[in-house]
Amino acid sequence: MLFAALASVVIASCYDGDTCTTTTGERVRLACIDTPELVGKRAEPEPAKAARDHLTNLVAGKKVRIRRITEDRYGRTVAELFLRQTNVQQEMVASGHAEIYWRYADQCPWTEGQ
Repeated sequence: MLFAALASVVIASCYDGDTCTTTTGERVRLACIDTPELVGKRAEPEPAKAARDHLTNLVAGKKVRIRRITEDRYGRTVAELFLRQTNVQQEMVASGHAEIYWRYADQCPWTEGQ
């Protein structure tokens, strides 16, 4: 993938382990991964907070490259984020904070063969 061809954004904050907001207010849902929920019927607060904190440490306040894929039903941009040569989604899975979201895995080439 040609990283230079991708747009850049600065991440202001991360709501949870798979949703961030840019400094321009764009809400970004990280493509192809799923992390524990903070609230709701399926809430798992401890692992959810760990995932959020890991993602926050990775990207908050940093300029990242973004590959926008689509928009979800909540109006969020579904996208892949890249920090230098690191695919943020792959890093979240590798660290144990996220799982591949197989329902949408076809949006991300790196999920093939996983």
